Amino acid sequence: MTAGIHLSELHKFLFDGLPVRGMVVRLTDAWQAILARRAGNTESGAYPACVSHLLGEMAAASVLMQGNIKFNGALVLQIMGDGPLKLAVVEVQPDFSLRATATLTGAIAHDAPLSHMVNVNNQGRCAITLDPLDRQPGQQPYQGVVPLFDDHHHKIENFAEVLEHYMLQSEQLDTVLVLAADDQVAAGLLIQRLPVEGDGNLAGQVDSVAREALLGRSEDYNRIAILAKSLKREELLTLDVDTILHRLFWEEPIVRFVPHAGETAPKFACRCSRERVSQMIRSLGVEEVESILAEQGQVEVACEFCGQQYRYDPIDAAGIFTGLIPAAADSAPPANLH
Repeated sequence: MTAGIHLSELHKFLFDGLPVRGMVVRLTDAWQAILARRAGNTESGAYPACVSHLLGEMAAASVLMQGNIKFNGALVLQIMGDGPLKLAVVEVQPDFSLRATATLTGAIAHDAPLSHMVNVNNQGRCAITLDPLDRQPGQQPYQGVVPLFDDHHHKIENFAEVLEHYMLQSEQLDTVLVLAADDQVAAGLLIQRLPVEGDGNLAGQVDSVAREALLGRSEDYNRIAILAKSLKREELLTLDVDTILHRLFWEEPIVRFVPHAGETAPKFACRCSRERVSQMIRSLGVEEVESILAEQGQVEVACEFCGQQYRYDPIDAAGIFTGLIPAAADSAPPANLH
């Protein structure tokens, strides 16, 4: 690791005796690697500031969500809509390896809000997909979709609010998210109310003493949520995790979790390969591929996540359809086909 570049971090904690948990993520080297690959792409170039900041918030949120549910598979967070930002995608694996990309179809002001980027006419959507590593034949990934507007159809400009709404819908758990990103750091804080245990509560058999206890726990969460919301963007981007937790919750009983042996920190990693690209080319069909070869002399595919170029001359392309080049077991990455 180059001197001066810090490793990305994910920290988990509980509020002792209270039904509240939290996490803080700081993506540094992982986030800078994602932006560097985009900037190094001579065809597309660097993202506008507003797009990179949104994609960074999505990356931080995706790591928090993967850490929250501990899912044995890929968690894919996407936003799409009717603005010049056609699609933004972040994928996080169980080991917290991640990759991200965004596709633009028009010019975007450097300070454009979320609605101008992707939700011009309230057509924007946010999708969270859970794709198990051990998916059985015929089994479909789980996907939840929420709009980029609130219950009154007012456009949401803070992406964290979109995910808070999703968490409440999908998990029925109150959640606070604070997200921020610049060209060096993508960071996030998650605070979530834990479900209250007890068969009596679930059956509606809660006595008056228990009700008072539950009310107190609700007030505890509300107090912690207010403290979390006071975290400013600059603080989240510039302060270390210890300082953030002490500044926000210095009066709260926090229990920190030490990472287990073998647990990995968030890192950039792309899963593209020649085999997966070959499968994608095969799906186009012989006629389409022959047409590209006749026009351009080769088929060229660029992975949108990492910028890796894959080139196929006529002999390579023929090998895909004759079985000389094996197909991958899963789908190809999003790519630009030339």
